[in-house]
Amino acid sequence: MTKGDKAKSYFMNGYNCAQSVALAFCEETGLDEKTAAMITNAYGAGMGGMREVCGTVNGALFVLGCFYSQDPKDPLTRRTLYSKVQEFSRQFEQDNGSIICRELLGMSELGTSKGTPFQRPAGFKKRPCHELVKYTADLLENYLNEHKK
Repeated sequence: MTKGDKAKSYFMNGYNCAQSVALAFCEETGLDEKTAAMITNAYGAGMGGMREVCGTVNGALFVLGCFYSQDPKDPLTRRTLYSKVQEFSRQFEQDNGSIICRELLGMSELGTSKGTPFQRPAGFKKRPCHELVKYTADLLENYLNEHKK
């Protein structure tokens, strides 16, 4: 089973997009599932349902942070991480046209930034989210394999 298959399974079982990508990498990050799910919960649906940066990207960036933040206060460590974040995000955008949730979903206005509780839309299975979860986790797995420390 690929990381993408694993992430998609988490998503189809109720986790949000950011959680699903992060959960697929718990073995590598050393985090237990509950902790990873709690830490990434706010980043789903484009950051708390606001439809900003895609939750799958947020989940992947969380994983990259786990890999490249051994000394989080060190400026060189931070520059290295930021470089990885930008490189990964550019690849996602090149392959999908955007890293913005609402653009990926074909929505024109902002999501729920006014405080309305977010709920998965009834037709969410018709949206590309489950495939983006799979794609992003597979992309991240390949990226990490190519950039082993």
